[in-house]
Amino acid sequence: MNDWPEGWSDDNRGRPYGRGSASAHPEGARVMRQVRRGPAAPPGQGGAYGGGIPQQPYGDGYGRQDPYDSGYNTGQVYGGGRGGSGFVPNDNEPDPYYGQYAQRPNWGRRLKRITLAVVVVLVAASVGTYFWADSKLHRDVDLSKVIDRPETGAGTNYLIVGSDSRAGMTAEDKKRLHTGSAEGKRTDSMMILHVGGNGDTLISLPRDSNVTIPKFKGSESGQIKGPLGPNKLNAAYAFDGPQLLVRTIEYNTGLHIDHYVEIGFGGFANIVDAVGGVDMTLDQGFKDKWSGADFKAGKQTLNGQQALAFVRTRHAFATSDLQRTKNQQKFLSALANQVATPSTILNPFKLYPTMGAGLDSLVVDKDMSLWDLASMFWAMKAVSGGDGKSMNMPVSGSTGGNLVWDQAKVKTLVNELKNDEKVTVSGN
Repeated sequence: MNDWPEGWSDDNRGRPYGRGSASAHPEGARVMRQVRRGPAAPPGQGGAYGGGIPQQPYGDGYGRQDPYDSGYNTGQVYGGGRGGSGFVPNDNEPDPYYGQYAQRPNWGRRLKRITLAVVVVLVAASVGTYFWADSKLHRDVDLSKVIDRPETGAGTNYLIVGSDSRAGMTAEDKKRLHTGSAEGKRTDSMMILHVGGNGDTLISLPRDSNVTIPKFKGSESGQIKGPLGPNKLNAAYAFDGPQLLVRTIEYNTGLHIDHYVEIGFGGFANIVDAVGGVDMTLDQGFKDKWSGADFKAGKQTLNGQQALAFVRTRHAFATSDLQRTKNQQKFLSALANQVATPSTILNPFKLYPTMGAGLDSLVVDKDMSLWDLASMFWAMKAVSGGDGKSMNMPVSGSTGGNLVWDQAKVKTLVNELKNDEKVTVSGN
């Protein structure tokens, strides 16, 4: 008697030694209808155990293909696929739960993005700062109009002028800074800064120096005028401004001036206040009612008004003009050192007000660039730090109250500067 259910005879069981038989050879999976794989159910109709994607048949180990599949890969037995509740990695549709998975951060990529963003911001800020600063320079002096100029030497020579210009100052400012209300402009200080490869040199030119004012081209008329003969050096500026001053210095020294920089009373005081004051150590105290100076010996911080009084004072000293030039050099060195510090350069709340106050107050020549200005500033800092030399123009005596230059020393000094050699001459 056949104990197999209807339709399950030996004739339709296929291979007699398949997997699942009582024989030593298990009966093949294809006769086990309860796990026989049929065609894949449409999406959403996976039956009790979920639908699946038809898989390639497995081999039976004898080179023949066997349609048996455990159902693990497709979710046929454990559920999943499109018709089940799980996700099949090789499915053709994206995982609907992808956004809910926690992903490990890619720190390398994040670091690259942050670095790129910082670089872009710095470049944009630098470019913006450059054009902002460049727009503030007043390029009002045309040195091409200076006639009969000496040949250009090695290195770069800057003529730095402090004028008594009161442009933009209110009546209250003039009273506070003890500037008076005189019309026009005069030079209170004049310095030549030589920037070269053998050390930088800062040379003060006393305003009472006895010089010859030669013939010149009028800055406004364009007509040849002069010569005006012997006079004080600062008279050249009073007669026809910066161009005649450059012409007079070049004529009396034989040194070519490459760039011109001028700052007035108000601008000078504003720079000092913007940087937060300048620390100074005074060897002796002094007073001067004309400049408003009232100092005690020792270390102190000078604000804008005090700094202006310090560099202008001359009546408190026996050697009035020479001592004043020394004080001017001392103060400018302290100012350069204080501005060129990380606390100022890296602090935008300090840097931008300082740059704004300085650049807006400067009058320069038409060929002056920001790079030239920066070179001048760093050279002044180098001189103050001991990497250069500061001196007065050598003086041999006086005539009529004016200081007479030592011509032999001046000639040696100028030759050394022209050839960019180490300066060996000493000043007063």
